[in-house]
Amino acid sequence: MKRILVIHTGGTISMSEDKDTGKVETNSEHPMHRHQQFIQSLGDITEINPFQVPSPHMNNQYIIKLKNIICESIKNNEYDAFVITHGTDTLEETAYLLDLTIDTELPIILTGAMRSSNEIGSDGLYNYVSALKVASTDDAQNKGVMVVFNDEIHTAKNVTKTHTSNTSTFQSPNYGPIGSVTKTHVSFHHKPFPYKKYPEINPNIKIGIVKAHMDLSSDLLNFFVDYKYDGLIIEALGQGNMPPTALEGIKRLIEADIPVVMVSRSLNGIVGGIYAYDGGGYQLQQMGIILSNGLNGQKARLKLLVGLSNQLTKDDLVQYFA
Repeated sequence: MKRILVIHTGGTISMSEDKDTGKVETNSEHPMHRHQQFIQSLGDITEINPFQVPSPHMNNQYIIKLKNIICESIKNNEYDAFVITHGTDTLEETAYLLDLTIDTELPIILTGAMRSSNEIGSDGLYNYVSALKVASTDDAQNKGVMVVFNDEIHTAKNVTKTHTSNTSTFQSPNYGPIGSVTKTHVSFHHKPFPYKKYPEINPNIKIGIVKAHMDLSSDLLNFFVDYKYDGLIIEALGQGNMPPTALEGIKRLIEADIPVVMVSRSLNGIVGGIYAYDGGGYQLQQMGIILSNGLNGQKARLKLLVGLSNQLTKDDLVQYFA
């Protein structure tokens, strides 16, 4: 049996609904603990609760703690796989930051729930069991950090939360899942492309995100210069274009030597230096904006955080995001 470390961190999967008020709150005991006899049949499982926070409370310090737990366990050869239960709002960010910084062939899997443990149609136990099934298969090795949810296996790089309440919320736009889970099988049909890992995470680095819109004022972009941010992600229009009203602010960011990474606010597709009009992607790239290959804004922010934490140069960052 595989030695699996389960790290419970909180989120809806750890909560119950108050039948009188409808409020959802954290339980004193994690609901997954009630199914020990069945859970232990899926592997040699050790469960720990290093902290208990709702998903919007997750931050770099908590993720560094998770990373250190996993890396120390890998160093000591204590476990064959890792499963993390997590709230769904920031689950994709935790998954991707761990994927960017942990270099291992061992499976690291995140899962959670959209419905609390006592709601009709609760999905927590089912997703938890599915994650353990994936963790226990040899085929899960060398796949990077994965998210297992609603019978599907997704890469940390591509997965995102697409619905506020639907149990099939986690999808991978452009790419789809890399595998599936059934009652009897775990099947992989794609293998993610490996990329270089950088281990350092500096929680003091400040990186903002701006979503582009018609008539975006340079005043908003000037804020990140005035308050000495270390980097900025712009969720640009279409294939990577900005309104001309934002150009002065972008120019000031570049002159202040603040790395600016551009993604698209569109759900699918990637940005490119295509259009040569004022504010077009070609002009922005010539000005010094870094183009990101298909990441969403929150993922690009984490990638820039890791790049800056590991002292990558501007040229390095261009290649890092290519």
